[in-house]
Amino acid sequence: MIQTLILSMLLAATPVKAAQLREDNIPEIVSLMTDEEKVKLLVGGKAKSYNGIGNSALGVPGCAGTINSIERLGIPRVTLADGPAGLRISPTREGDERTFYCTGFPVAVMLASTWNTELIEEVGQAMGNEVLEYGADVLLAPGVNIHRNPLCGRNFEYYSEDPLLSGKMAAAMINGIESNGVGTSLKHFALNNQELNRLANDARVSERAMREIYLKNFEIAVKESQPWTVMTSYNYVNGVPAAENRWLIMDVLRGEWGFEGAVMTDWGGGYDNPGIIRAGNDMIQPGSDWRYEAVLKAVKDGSLSREALDECVTRVLELIVKTPAFKGYKPSEAPDLKAHAALCEKAADEGIILLKNKKNVLPLNPEKKVALFGTGSYDFIAGGTGSGDVNKAYVVNLLDGLSDRGFNLDSTVTSFYTRYMADEALRREEINKDRKWYVDVERALEVVPDELIESSSESSDIAFLTIGRIFGEGKDRSISGSYLLSPQEKDLLDKLSAAFHSKGKKVVVILNVGGLIELLSWQDKADAILLGWQPGQEGGRSVAAALCGAVNPSGHLPMTVSRCYDDEPSAGNFPQFVTDKAFNYSFFRRFKDHKRNDVKDVDYTEYEEGIYVGYRYFCTKARKAILYPFGFGGSYTSFAYSKMKVEPTESGWTVTVEVRNKGKVPGKDVVQLYVKAPRGKLDKPSRELKGFAKTPLLAPGEKCSVSIDVSSESLASYDENASAWLLEEGRYSFIAAQDALHSDCRRRVRIRNN
Repeated sequence: MIQTLILSMLLAATPVKAAQLREDNIPEIVSLMTDEEKVKLLVGGKAKSYNGIGNSALGVPGCAGTINSIERLGIPRVTLADGPAGLRISPTREGDERTFYCTGFPVAVMLASTWNTELIEEVGQAMGNEVLEYGADVLLAPGVNIHRNPLCGRNFEYYSEDPLLSGKMAAAMINGIESNGVGTSLKHFALNNQELNRLANDARVSERAMREIYLKNFEIAVKESQPWTVMTSYNYVNGVPAAENRWLIMDVLRGEWGFEGAVMTDWGGGYDNPGIIRAGNDMIQPGSDWRYEAVLKAVKDGSLSREALDECVTRVLELIVKTPAFKGYKPSEAPDLKAHAALCEKAADEGIILLKNKKNVLPLNPEKKVALFGTGSYDFIAGGTGSGDVNKAYVVNLLDGLSDRGFNLDSTVTSFYTRYMADEALRREEINKDRKWYVDVERALEVVPDELIESSSESSDIAFLTIGRIFGEGKDRSISGSYLLSPQEKDLLDKLSAAFHSKGKKVVVILNVGGLIELLSWQDKADAILLGWQPGQEGGRSVAAALCGAVNPSGHLPMTVSRCYDDEPSAGNFPQFVTDKAFNYSFFRRFKDHKRNDVKDVDYTEYEEGIYVGYRYFCTKARKAILYPFGFGGSYTSFAYSKMKVEPTESGWTVTVEVRNKGKVPGKDVVQLYVKAPRGKLDKPSRELKGFAKTPLLAPGEKCSVSIDVSSESLASYDENASAWLLEEGRYSFIAAQDALHSDCRRRVRIRNN
């Protein structure tokens, strides 16, 4: 009896360990958490600075942020890391001699230019492997916002002007990354189409345009990949901050689309912290004391219900139990960077676009003597700035890429640039050393002696000129400083063209850019134009391979190239500044006078063009304004389409087309399927992309059959009066084409509503 009493007393005095988080006990864990612990879970780990971009004080060095741990309940810290072109972490660590470089893959707009979802999924698998092996849990990517205007500072991080292409690319990327057991964050939800005043700008858009253009990309990605998380955008949407927009988050994202994951703010997004949680936005990133205190106070005084709090906590715990951190994975910190570099080159090979090739000047026999001009040839741009950048070990410039391919380079020109770039590096270092993360870095100026141009035109067979552009988040591009050629670039191209053409020799321009630049005023001075985008760390190799024909370019435009900026449908409703001070952070309304509504395109932006974005506008309203149509891509061979069939299925139709390589060299083509709707109740574009497929490499004379599935649901338009999707009766034209302007094959199908 005495022994039993003593044993009972000892057991009562022994502290009972709290239940530990498991996949099957999340409701129990929620019930055991204090209010303070719940709020700590929802408000992220503290950043070293307000914006916190790539600058977390916790987790993997250089990561963007964390979800806080609750050790008492077995909840681990979860690491969130940028970015869309590859994992963004610090390449070095204090007290560690090892390096932690990541692969800098081609930027998103170049990946979209491949029109190859299988390849994009393969890239995603490699990215996700680096996330896993370097110890992160969720990659804050991909970005899927629409290219509404060519001046948006983040277009390089986004895929396309078309929601179908954007959504399919994002779904492929997500599926690839998450195949490693790590997560993604589809962003920025929604209408983050300009950077100026991005924390307070109100995107004012009709529900039809929102549903058909600016949300459709997210819908496709969510339904075809179920990302672990979605990140809300900074901006307002029709008067409500996206981070606090319950209609967007709960009604549309979760209710209509069936999203099953967690939602987080962008870094510093949202104003009303309890309102963010009420909206169903589960995580506030990055962490800060004032955000934590605001949410906790609202819980204590009852203005934020514990039911709403618990719903968000539950979703965050459902995320956590899927992560490598929860499962105890021990990262190797040694991913196969060599294999990933080869994949980077492979992806860039398929994303390069041959815009112009007058009299087949390309491909060029490497034995021809090349005069390599342009500072960009010697300082190649792999990717953009900001959170979309990657800390990579190296970048292969065009000089090295051409040398590796055995090109015969004019040593006089390369020697000049070698000396000049060394001098410019000293000047640029002084200017760049104190620049903020969101400010474009200073690039080398284009200064070439006239006598060098003249002498090289005598000694060389052809001139290559690289034109580069780098930009990133925090500001939009200027017309004079980024969209147009600089006076120095124009002067150099004019002189090269005059000198080489006077001797019957050719000039090739390589565009090493993250977004479109104006072409009309100068393209006649170039015999060939190769759009090399920002092709990642192996970029010089891929561009060189395309120039000599080792790789036949098969990239196609994911946006329309207009004749001039004023032809853009959104030109009258987008911020334009002539100085270099158009930074987002120079136009914060939030800390000075919170929200104003008086400055057009700064405080608010009217999406007056509605659904007529990109080719939908140009092909319907202003065909003459197109310089290069959406979907365009040149090749060193040519293709013919035939035997098109449209056959009904349970959910829609399957379209098959036979593609034949009718040229003399192997190549790949992109079959684009557009649909023209009949006249009906709703105004419709003349055609809309409803499917696409990239062929395998076809030998000369070889054929293949391409199949594309089209659902009847995808042909519907949004009727605002009925607040419903409407599929109108009539004859629909199914058009197989190589771009948005032309029709290689066409079949008509009559649709009746039962």
